[in-house]
Amino acid sequence: MKTIRAKSILQKVRYDNAQWFGIDYNMNLYRGCSHGCIYCDSRSDCYRIENFDEVRVKFDALAILNRELRSRRSKGVVGIGAMSDTYNPFERELGVTRGALELVEQYGFGVSIDTKSTLVTRDIDILQRIAQQHSAIVKLTITTTDDNLARIIEPCAPLPTKRLAALRELADADLFCGILFTPLLPYVTDNDETIEAMVAAAKGAGARFIYTMGGVTMRAGQKEHFLDRLGDVSPELPDRYRIEFGDRYMCNSPRKREALGLLRKRCKEAGILYRMPDIIDAYKKKEPSQLGLF
Repeated sequence: MKTIRAKSILQKVRYDNAQWFGIDYNMNLYRGCSHGCIYCDSRSDCYRIENFDEVRVKFDALAILNRELRSRRSKGVVGIGAMSDTYNPFERELGVTRGALELVEQYGFGVSIDTKSTLVTRDIDILQRIAQQHSAIVKLTITTTDDNLARIIEPCAPLPTKRLAALRELADADLFCGILFTPLLPYVTDNDETIEAMVAAAKGAGARFIYTMGGVTMRAGQKEHFLDRLGDVSPELPDRYRIEFGDRYMCNSPRKREALGLLRKRCKEAGILYRMPDIIDAYKKKEPSQLGLF
């Protein structure tokens, strides 16, 4: 495990926090990720992360975070794991994420976690305490319920069946949790069968929400890596993507309207939230307007 220097750990978000789960701050304790997901946007050249598959921990991260949280006058929600999964295999021994959550609790902040790792269940006790005093939401990224497909597109991440079991454990602990159904891969996971299976699995695991954006991103650095490996799913897909999407950044599914329509319908039937404003209101213990539709 290598270490890298960091001047700061906590960054104030520069966009309307209603765009992404109501977070006020972003925090990344590690750089790089070992899941090997072929579509990961964090590989993009614009982020300047060399050797992205190599995980590095930020030196003295907890001391820096302690100083930064203590100095913040506004107690908001801290987003963790958007760039690099904070529950990588090294976290089991290092405990940097757990230490960060203890500081989040100590200073009275809320937390919003993005992860593909089942290790998040280790920290249920701290997450429960954070939820009681402020707010907490855990998002398990699950792009497919098919373990065989996941082995190709997310080769080193825990299998979807294991992530769903972790989601069930979080839900049983009365934590607000759900599924990031992102990306939605055109011609791969945007079909009705995948969507039906996702909603059924979410309901079975006690998910409070499913959120998707309807497509996948492609830009310099990440695009080449993605298309090179997409052929392992089906040989014709790389050329199909090049013809269909060209140099676009946001590559929406050609059947986005139909896919999202089916997702909304099945979520309503299952009592699962899918709109960003309703998800934010629900985990921040406000009254979600979508409930009136069920």
